[in-house]
Amino acid sequence: MAITLDTIVPWGRSYAEYVAMFNLTEADLTSRILGCADGPAAFNAVMTQQGNSVISVDPLYNFSAAEIRSRIAETYDVILEQVRQSQADYVWQAIASVEALGQTRMQAMETFLTDYETGTTTGRYQAESLPNLPFTPRQFDLALVSHFLFLYSEHLSYEFHVRSLQTLLHVAQEVRIFPLLTLASTLSPYITAIQEHFTQAGHTVEIEPVQYEQDLRIDKFNKTII
Repeated sequence: MAITLDTIVPWGRSYAEYVAMFNLTEADLTSRILGCADGPAAFNAVMTQQGNSVISVDPLYNFSAAEIRSRIAETYDVILEQVRQSQADYVWQAIASVEALGQTRMQAMETFLTDYETGTTTGRYQAESLPNLPFTPRQFDLALVSHFLFLYSEHLSYEFHVRSLQTLLHVAQEVRIFPLLTLASTLSPYITAIQEHFTQAGHTVEIEPVQYEQDLRIDKFNKTII
């Protein structure tokens, strides 16, 4: 089924959140990075301003900046209202309130939108999606998958996860995924099987704690490295 803009809920995270979610070091930040399912995140724009190398892929990039901006406007208040109705499930420390969350997200998305047309022209934003990517073997040092794999375990099969990770391991030397929680805020049922599958295939698989506090809940094991 073709992806249409009315099925997409744009919700972009900031550069600082990416650094925290993926525990990115200075060496990581200067490596060749692939961002999968980046959506309207600010990471690519800020990294480019700093002279670093990132290519972001997402089906969202099939659409123009004006279309994405319109979709953000349509869904922004709806998302914040959903957060407001379930505030008890959230950790209000790094971000202190629903209003502050909205400001943080909107600022990140505005940074993305300002950069989007230039980034599309130069190939930094590409309308691609897992499990198939058009890149060459080991084109990247590091692949980051934000809020996609494992999060949508109820919608994406175990086989989809395996194929996606095989593709990512083909194009990047290392893969990091955040979070390991599903939309229901429970650990993905695929975690153990994925670990076993790729360990048996000869890869090093680690689950590491990160300091980042998720929008929904703190998960002590938020990042997996393959």
